[in-house]
Amino acid sequence: MSFPLLTVTAAVPAVGAVLTAAVPAARRTTAKWLALLVSLATLALAVLVAVRFEPGGARYQLTESRAWIPDFGVRYELGVDGIGVALIALTALLIPFVIAAGWNDADPLEAESPADSRWRPTQGFFALILLVEAMVIISFEATDVFLFYIFFEAMLIPMYFLIGGFGDRAHAGSDENAAAQRSYAAVKFLLYNLVGGLIMLAAVIGLYVVAGNFSLQEIAAARAAGTLDMSTNVERLLFLGFFFAFAVKAPLWPLHTWLPNAMGESTAPVAVLITAVVDKVGTFAMLRFCLGLFPDASKWATPVILVLALISIVYGALVAVGQRDIKRLVAYASISHFGFIIMGIFAMTSQGQSGATLYMVNHGLSTAALMLVAGFLISRRGSRLIADYGGVQKVAPVLAGTFLIGGLATLSLPGLAPFVSEFLVLVGTFARYPVIGIIATIGIVLAALYTLVLYQRTMTGPVKEEVRTMKDLRLREVLVVAPLIALLIALGVYPKPLTEIVNPAVEHTMSDVHQKDPKPEVAVEAKNGEAAK
Repeated sequence: MSFPLLTVTAAVPAVGAVLTAAVPAARRTTAKWLALLVSLATLALAVLVAVRFEPGGARYQLTESRAWIPDFGVRYELGVDGIGVALIALTALLIPFVIAAGWNDADPLEAESPADSRWRPTQGFFALILLVEAMVIISFEATDVFLFYIFFEAMLIPMYFLIGGFGDRAHAGSDENAAAQRSYAAVKFLLYNLVGGLIMLAAVIGLYVVAGNFSLQEIAAARAAGTLDMSTNVERLLFLGFFFAFAVKAPLWPLHTWLPNAMGESTAPVAVLITAVVDKVGTFAMLRFCLGLFPDASKWATPVILVLALISIVYGALVAVGQRDIKRLVAYASISHFGFIIMGIFAMTSQGQSGATLYMVNHGLSTAALMLVAGFLISRRGSRLIADYGGVQKVAPVLAGTFLIGGLATLSLPGLAPFVSEFLVLVGTFARYPVIGIIATIGIVLAALYTLVLYQRTMTGPVKEEVRTMKDLRLREVLVVAPLIALLIALGVYPKPLTEIVNPAVEHTMSDVHQKDPKPEVAVEAKNGEAAK
């Protein structure tokens, strides 16, 4: 039996989480370094997965299959395609930066009196981050539907404790209701996602009744051979059950309302974990499971989903323009960006789906860069309100410069990575749904508005008195942000390494739904004209 690389890649952070949690309470620094080393080891394994993956090879590679619950057709089946490889690499890359950025976020607070003293379990904070990483990675690897469902739901538990137990310190130090607001945000996150998961569970059971097993590859083979007995109505109902859970996680309007609360009340690293890592499981699952298992139902639902994605794009951007809270602004901007991703997936074109996959990766990088710098800014001033800042670039030019680059990446400036993905999504959508593609460009204009206004109000103008003593980025913080900015520039100039991995997987997905890219009308008319001559 070959080396189980996929299992080890997910197991290392899981074991690391246990070891980190077991570090004695007095040795917080040891726990931090252990968590960071484990995350770097996981990154090395993710790189090995990417190196061993052959873009022109089989659809699912590095596969593992073992009996788990044979009486119910449940197997421990893993395998990765190009999309899974890209997202595993993104997850493994971001976690070390999340840990380094949150280095002091869970240390004990200095209380003014014994009655106000709070002890924050540092070891638990970093252990939970590693646990989330393990569950996300195995979700990207699972090709058994039931196995995927287990970890799709299980990751909610550590995220609940990260949101509710480790809130924004700037808020916690200034608001008596901070604990209640964190609790509200955590419970809302959990309830929304649990409801989606319960509906998906019913669909998973229904799929087993129809197919007799949970193997994604076996079900696809049965469909191709014409031996899968699934009526149109049953397929549509099962599709809706899966899609609803993924739309909550994504998040898609109108199921998005948990995200601004969760990101607003979390520390900046946990906010990055939510939107740059965990939420990608929802959009990834739309590609792998919705389109792979229910191709006809996916095409049937496409018009409605595209309208919802379009609403997400415009609504998220409009609400972001009016935000006074920096974190909530980034949250609503992410809702708009996820609208682009979902629109690209259901445009049913190779450009759209390639762009959507690249968007998942590039949005993770750009949001991580912007949110982490915003977290450094908030920790210095002790406020999330935009109005409390002004003139930061005069006292902290490195902080302001990195904030600007992160913001420009968020608005998809040409030359930075998100531009390539957003362009492909719009081209792919316009090719089949031109009206939707044209209206979606409103989101680009609004993104420029909320990003530049945010920078202007916080970084330019007269220096506010509370900002005068603000320190610039420290070495640790520069080491967190600089690699992300370098990747945004590198992938913006040369995205080929990603597209070469992603495009073959997109071709398989297009084949699943029996779709081909529409031919350009101009080219067809030109050929007809030449024939007439």
